Amino acid sequence: MKVTKAMTTPSPPARKAVRALSRPMSRDKADTLLLIVACTLVLAPHAQHVPLWITACCVFMLIWRSWITFRGNRMPPRWILLPIAVLTVPGVYWTYDTFFGRDAGVAMLVLLLTCKLLEMRARRDLFVVVCLSFFLMLTNLFYSQSIATAALMLAATVAILTTQLSFQYTGVVPPLKQRLRLCLTMVGLALPLMLVMFFLFPRIQGPLWGLPSDAQSGHTGMSDTMAPGNIAKLALSEEIAFRAKFIDPLPERSALYWRGVVLGSYDGRTWSRLQQGPASGTITIVPHAAPVRYQVTMEPSGQRWLYALELPQALPEIPDNASSITSDLQLMASSPITDRVRYDVASIVKYSLQPQQDQLSLQDWLDLPPGFNPQTHEYAAKLRNSTDDNLSLIRTVLGKFHDEPFRYTLEPAPLGRHAVDDFLFSTRAGFCEHYASAFVVLMRALDIPARVVTGYQGGELNPVDGYLTVRQSDAHAWAEVWLSGRGWVRVDPTAAVAPDRVERNVVPRAPPQGFGALLPLDLASHSWINAIRQRTDALSNGWNQWVLNYTPQQQRNLIQSLGFERVDWLTLTLLMFALGSVVMAVTTVPLLWKRRAIDPVDALYRRLCDLLAARGMQRALHEGPGSYATRLGAPNSLLVPARQQAAIDFLKLYEATRYAPTAQPESKATRLQLLRQLKSLFKKIR
Repeated sequence: MKVTKAMTTPSPPARKAVRALSRPMSRDKADTLLLIVACTLVLAPHAQHVPLWITACCVFMLIWRSWITFRGNRMPPRWILLPIAVLTVPGVYWTYDTFFGRDAGVAMLVLLLTCKLLEMRARRDLFVVVCLSFFLMLTNLFYSQSIATAALMLAATVAILTTQLSFQYTGVVPPLKQRLRLCLTMVGLALPLMLVMFFLFPRIQGPLWGLPSDAQSGHTGMSDTMAPGNIAKLALSEEIAFRAKFIDPLPERSALYWRGVVLGSYDGRTWSRLQQGPASGTITIVPHAAPVRYQVTMEPSGQRWLYALELPQALPEIPDNASSITSDLQLMASSPITDRVRYDVASIVKYSLQPQQDQLSLQDWLDLPPGFNPQTHEYAAKLRNSTDDNLSLIRTVLGKFHDEPFRYTLEPAPLGRHAVDDFLFSTRAGFCEHYASAFVVLMRALDIPARVVTGYQGGELNPVDGYLTVRQSDAHAWAEVWLSGRGWVRVDPTAAVAPDRVERNVVPRAPPQGFGALLPLDLASHSWINAIRQRTDALSNGWNQWVLNYTPQQQRNLIQSLGFERVDWLTLTLLMFALGSVVMAVTTVPLLWKRRAIDPVDALYRRLCDLLAARGMQRALHEGPGSYATRLGAPNSLLVPARQQAAIDFLKLYEATRYAPTAQPESKATRLQLLRQLKSLFKKIR
């Protein structure tokens, strides 16, 4: 039996698609697709902050434009593009309630760029798209100034330059690889001058890419109130709160308490700050050890709190943002921290704080709201009847947390009206704010002045750059009690329940979600994963310290380290121009040196062609010297007979010497004689 294979015949559309793919791509099509790729690189970062409907519109229009280019179809008529514009512009206003400001303006530019791709009908439209792409690329800095953003902008710059360069060729276009190499060379040649401008251009205080109207955006961080669950939410965030670089040896981990907001007013559920202004009297701090010096680089928080180890010895200095300290030792800036700031601090980690404080001022730290937590008050009365020693009472309460089945968890049971009663005698499960709140309420019920302190505890030391990184997940709450003769003493009730939280900075984490749930739980503990993370974090910190945080003070320090005592605008400007000139000379001289020398005979021939072209007799691209001379000898020549004959003699002599076969190389004397003859004829023509 004979078996035959069935042959499948492609359909006509499939055959047409195969033929389209097999044909070499035309130059216009290749340049347009390259332009679309460059625009995609420019638009991609904006997908993180523009609304989803704008992203969807841009993706649709990019695909539509790519399909038109690939198929070679006509551009869409205006009656199709007009409804798109009519719908998208009101959509921007409906989303932002304005056409002005950072977000609305960037959204309009994003839509304008994609719509312009569908409206390119002339060569000038291509350059409009290129210029618009450069401008839109700069708006990325309004939202992010990270290394990843800089790398993506560099890639987009190379892509746009390659596209612009491709449009400039009038003849044969080099391969894409060669054009990319040329654009990378151009960017590389510009980098030295860019570095000179970055380091020496006179800087102004404040962010270069900030918009005051949009600066007050929300930030993750500590609040000036505390209710059950507030700090537990921060424990789920890995965002960086601040970094610290220690000049002196790093204190032991149990001493790394970064003081922030002090809370003294309680309404039965929420703690808030007492209304206290800057400290007017003397704050007595008796040091028991030498101060520890370090530098804090704080991320934007949108709040006025400044963080420092307990207790700061002096006020930190922040340019254009004066700092102050309250009577309960809260460091505060005069205006919210909306940009990354850096300040130097010296802290005393072993101390006695206000051991002789006025008893009248302590009454603010004893108030409790009436009608709340009756069981807690009953328990406190029972403890007070057993002893009058306040230190023994504190130890008894901490022993209760340690010995009884209290748990440290991110997901405690909800609490009712009597929140402290429910926590102490029912649920017995909570995060640091539960323990700090319950402890302070108990202390006040025992007539012991007490307050809640919120901030951060611990941090992660990066061995790559030596910075201690404190994240939002390190947010913590503890208590301070006042004891006669000792003053305010820090008590961390969380340490009685979960000592690992303080000693080893072990914070419970929420279970991973999404793709992270598919990974092994101990993946982050692998040494090589941790090493990569530390190096990445160190690289990001270096970028923040030396690029984004390059302040006028750092610029002055740099110039002074070069030997300049007086650093002003005139010094910076002169130094910038001087060093910039040197850099440009070092960059361009080798390029000019390697430039191929032009033969004087060929140079004179080009001058003749330019001269005749200016008089209306331009040489065609395909014409050689002989054909050009024949056309100049026509009766209708625009030259007078003497100049006409001189031009013909010049071209024939040039052709004979340049293209005629020779038995031996020309001598230097022969070439000089030829050059003199040609110059003589050129003078007659001119």
